[in-house]
Amino acid sequence: MKQQSIDAIDLAGTKAKGTRPWFLADQQTEQVLSIAMALATELAVTRERLTTLEAILVQQRVLSKDAIEEYRPSKQETAERSAAMQEYLARILRIVQQDKESIGAQDKSMEQIQAELTRS
Repeated sequence: MKQQSIDAIDLAGTKAKGTRPWFLADQQTEQVLSIAMALATELAVTRERLTTLEAILVQQRVLSKDAIEEYRPSKQETAERSAAMQEYLARILRIVQQDKESIGAQDKSMEQIQAELTRS
């Protein structure tokens, strides 16, 4: 059976039904806070997993701490890291993208505006 590929950037844009509740004085401040909280969450999870991984590797004498500091990625690894970074940015900037999409969905074409004006 062939596995379907998952578009992580597309998935990052998924949103709940209904309108987004806003709690702060202005929408832009809330967006910045939302981005900061998404970053904080991502960083906390990454740090926890990274510390666990490094501890296991050092305890099992697979590598030394110096080996991590001296490592240089290959071109393939650099490309993979770049794709992962794009997915990461899509996740943390999701709120801005969704807001932009909702504004675009509300935009009317000139034909729609003209039809509304001529009906009056």
